[in-house]
Amino acid sequence: MDLVKNHLMYAVREEVEILKEQIRELVEKNSQLERENSLLKTLASPEQLEKFQSRLSPEEPAPETPQAPEAPGGSEV
Repeated sequence: MDLVKNHLMYAVREEVEILKEQIRELVEKNSQLERENSLLKTLASPEQLEKFQSRLSPEEPAPETPQAPEAPGGSEV
């Protein structure tokens, strides 16, 4: 039983280390993208920013739009 427990603990520790590394990479990538975004915002003209914002607006889903059709009993199809 101890052998199984030790094996599982080792596997879990290994997986945790892999996930920690992935988190570090994602945090680094996120920081890089935030710096890039900030730079682009400072370099963009007000007209460009307005045009960009207007492009984003239509893509936002309307809250009254149903996500899935409903059957007569109120359950989803």
